[in-house]
Amino acid sequence: MFFSIIIPLYNRPQEISELLGTLTLQTYKQFEVLVIEDGSTKRAEDIVKSYADRLDLKYFEKANEGQGFTRNFGFERAMGDYFIIFDSDCLIPHNYLQIVNDSLNENWLDAYGGPDGAHPSFTPVQKAISYSMTSPFTTGGIRGNKKGIGQFHPRSFNMGISRKVWENAGGFIITRLGEDIEYSIRIHSLGYKIGLIPDAIVYHKRRTDFVKFFKQLHFFGRARINVYKFFPDQLKVVHFFPAVFTLGLIFTLIANIFGWLIAILCNTIVGLIILLIFFHSWWKNKSAKIAFLSIIAAFTQLTAYGLGFMQDYWKRVVLKRS
Repeated sequence: MFFSIIIPLYNRPQEISELLGTLTLQTYKQFEVLVIEDGSTKRAEDIVKSYADRLDLKYFEKANEGQGFTRNFGFERAMGDYFIIFDSDCLIPHNYLQIVNDSLNENWLDAYGGPDGAHPSFTPVQKAISYSMTSPFTTGGIRGNKKGIGQFHPRSFNMGISRKVWENAGGFIITRLGEDIEYSIRIHSLGYKIGLIPDAIVYHKRRTDFVKFFKQLHFFGRARINVYKFFPDQLKVVHFFPAVFTLGLIFTLIANIFGWLIAILCNTIVGLIILLIFFHSWWKNKSAKIAFLSIIAAFTQLTAYGLGFMQDYWKRVVLKRS
């Protein structure tokens, strides 16, 4: 099988260098790489082309349209039997393509997704953020999990589709704000077989500090409402959890300020959540420092997502604004 790896790029020259470096180490060699510069002001042409002698590599530049339409640009120019899309802030294990190839030969999937994890080189903050996004105590637990709730929806940081899917389903119809979830649901609706390849892991850097992480997750919360506008039946109870958590924190703060008796119960619940996250992260990461940072990451994730979700639920569902 010949793979086309498609990477949209926007103002991240150093990240694309690290990603391409990992692709030169792939044990499976039947692939090409398409890097599409999406109107960047920090161009990476020289960096990308420095890998041309080690990879079957194509570099394109286009006006800024967002990651969804930039991936479509790559689909239209790809030569592969199967398209794989990565975010530019990912590192790819050396046996990734071999794992995917073997898995598809054994159990064919028209589209697949894989999990993400923390590379040993990541900073403690990045490892804490990675923990938060994959923890059973946050909404991240449904990502890259065979036992997730409802349909499995591949995410675009680590996602593959067959050429047949693209030829029949087309590409992304929205360029950001939940574009990968909408695409996954649409592929499902056309009857294609989608699944998780558990061992097809990538190391996803995500954001390097909590302020950037907050902004990203606020965007994710808004994206869920954007997907709802396309597929109302895909808004599940679990998607309300971060909003409920955020409102609970606000209520706890108010109860403590005014000395309400219920504050004791609220503080106990918050304390239990903190302890669960701390000891579970400590067990997984073998680091008390990362465990402490995981508490901050988890609370940042849930409140940012919850606020973004409530903001657009109020504007777009209750007030019915566009």
